[in-house]
Amino acid sequence: MRALALLSASLLGAALTAFQPVAASAEGDQSWQACIGDATKPNDRVTACSAVIDARAETGKRLAAAYCNRGHGLTEKRDLDAALADLDAAIKLDPAFACAYTNRGRVYAFKRDFDHAMADYDAAIRIDPAFALAYNNRGDSWFGKGDVDRALSDFNLAIKYDPSLAIAYGNRGYAYYRRRDMAHALADYTVQIKLEPDVLAFINRGNVYRDTEQLDHAAADYGEAARIAPTDARGWRNRGMIRLYQGDNKGGLADYDKALQYDPSDAYSWNNRGQAKMRLGDKKGAVADFKKALELRSDLRTAQDGLARLGATR
Repeated sequence: MRALALLSASLLGAALTAFQPVAASAEGDQSWQACIGDATKPNDRVTACSAVIDARAETGKRLAAAYCNRGHGLTEKRDLDAALADLDAAIKLDPAFACAYTNRGRVYAFKRDFDHAMADYDAAIRIDPAFALAYNNRGDSWFGKGDVDRALSDFNLAIKYDPSLAIAYGNRGYAYYRRRDMAHALADYTVQIKLEPDVLAFINRGNVYRDTEQLDHAAADYGEAARIAPTDARGWRNRGMIRLYQGDNKGGLADYDKALQYDPSDAYSWNNRGQAKMRLGDKKGAVADFKKALELRSDLRTAQDGLARLGATR
């Protein structure tokens, strides 16, 4: 790849683990159906499951399911302490409820308490040895602890037990990417996209293409991310970076305009837009962007160098 020392790329995090709501018999009650429904949004799930719980009509496994699913909704809202309380209640009501252990493990993982997370995933696997999501989530925790080999082993098991579990391919792809095994990473991201295309999958595959100098493919994947989620800055700023690598300064500028519209807190986007403006002869605009980048991140060397090249001071 043609090196552009004045550009900076922001790093992207690993894919988050996913959840499959527990199955239940069909009921006419709307609150119950919304509580357990696959497509229910987190706020709606919390409201619906709260209605089920507060009605005091359910007991045993069904009440445990309501607590478990409300715990999942609270987790998605990142109300982790409340989620933990609900999942504790679900496990107390039904100690053989594998999904509740998996969801509680996920809360611990968000808290960076990987030991407790893995203990819960182990419990879920003891209850249901073919529970693919528990293997996936345990692999995510192994990865969080820095053990990529064990993470890969668990992602392999997740895919063995559920070959359609898209997030497992994404997580395994990221593990391969971190090992710089680009061929396997590319293959896994491609399967993930076929199963369940989403923004992060396209961005992660775009990163593989970028790092293997397949810039047209990288730009196409970042562009697809921007198409799927036009208010998500990640697709715009990553494609903008590729356009600048390729010398398309006007295209890069347009992409960074979009990126900053949706995420004005990203110092790298301000810096990179400043680079585009400098190349296009807009000294005043470039200086303003470099200064904004340094307001957000005072040690950003590329922005410092940009100002120096333009004869400006902070």
